[in-house]
Formats: sequence, structure tokens, C-alpha cells
Amino acid sequence: MEEFIPIAFFIMIGAIVIVPNWLKSKERKEMQATLRSAIDKGQPLPPEVIDALSKENIKAPATAARDLRVGVILLAISLGIALFGYMVSFAEMDAFYPIAGSAAVPGMIGLAFIILSIFNKNKG
Repeated sequence: MEEFIPIAFFIMIGAIVIVPNWLKSKERKEMQATLRSAIDKGQPLPPEVIDALSKENIKAPATAARDLRVGVILLAISLGIALFGYMVSFAEMDAFYPIAGSAAVPGMIGLAFIILSIFNKNKG
């Protein structure tokens, strides 16, 4: 029974990544079927629909504000994990260092985003 706990953890992570992508893909297929049906029936497509479809595929350029925001969020997550490790260390002394080490990963990524926000010329 204890073997299922790590397996459930990885299934949960997979579900968090796969399910939104699957739902977005399903929504996109339904939209294409609707548009195909409208085109087959000879109905003209409004310019707003064409603009919305073309803008959906274009990814917005990274801005300094977005990089800073992501960096601060990742640093806050890192701090939260480190505080969790500190609190757990009251019960189990050897638990702090591994948890703090895992907190360093999002912390360093967040720091990199903050540095990128400083050098990003697109201040928008």
C-alpha cells in the first residue's frame, strides 16, 4: 500500500500537465469543426473570428514586468518550501537540509527570472 503513494504523486503531476492540454486540444477541435461546418454551409466568417484565431497562436513577447512577476512568485514558493523544512525540522532534525535543497531549485530559477527582467529591453 505504501508503494502507491509515490505513484499517486507522479500520476497527479502528470494529470496536472496532461489534462489542461487535452481539454485545450478538445476545445480547439470543436472550434475547428464549427468553423468547418460554417464554411461548408457557405456562411461568411466574421473578421473578429479570424482575428481571434490568428491571435490565439501568437505568443506574447516576454516583458520585464512578466519576468519580474514570475521571478518573485518562484522566490516566494522557494521561501515557503524552506519555511516548511524549518517547521518540519522541529520534529525531525535531518529533514531540513533536503527540503531546503529542494527549495533552492525554484529559488534559483526565480532569481534568474529577476535578473532577466533587469536586462530585458521590452519593459512593457
